[in-house]
Formats: sequence, C-alpha cells, structure tokens
Amino acid sequence: MNTKLLRASALAALLVLCGAAVAQKPVESIDPHRHPHLASAQHHIVQAFAEAELARTDNHEELGGHDERALTNLVAADHELKDAAEYANVHPHK
Repeated sequence: MNTKLLRASALAALLVLCGAAVAQKPVESIDPHRHPHLASAQHHIVQAFAEAELARTDNHEELGGHDERALTNLVAADHELKDAAEYANVHPHK
C-alpha cells in the first residue's frame, strides 16, 4: 500500500512539474542585432511550440504524452539559447 501511494505521489509531482515547465511558453527575447543566429533559432522554437500546441488541440491531447515531452524540450531549448546569448554577452569573443 505504501509503495503504491509513494509511486502515485511521485507521478503527481512529476506531472505538476512538467505542466509548470510547459506553462512557460518560449518567447523571442534574444537581441537579433547582437546574436542573429541565436535569435533566429529562438524564433523557430517559438513557432514549433505554437505548432505543437495546435497538434495537441487537433488530436484532443491524445498523443501518448509525447506532445507534453516535446513542449517541455522546446522550453528547455529556449532556455539554453537564452543562456548562450547571456554567456556571449558576458564573455565577448576576442
């Protein structure tokens, strides 16, 4: 009984965390004048996120959880691009 309750609690916590990550949609926030390629990549991520959300709606959110993971990965990629731009801002190429 305790094992089932622990597993259910862990699964519920994981779903909440995934939902929170997806709730933060990617936005275009990288300066295209300073980092044109990073900004372009971020633009494509924003577009991909919107298309994936449409796919979820069209399929009545029945995509086996793969849609949720894809959205989470797009959010993670967006964060990595932002981190890369911020790093480049602090450590300019010589």
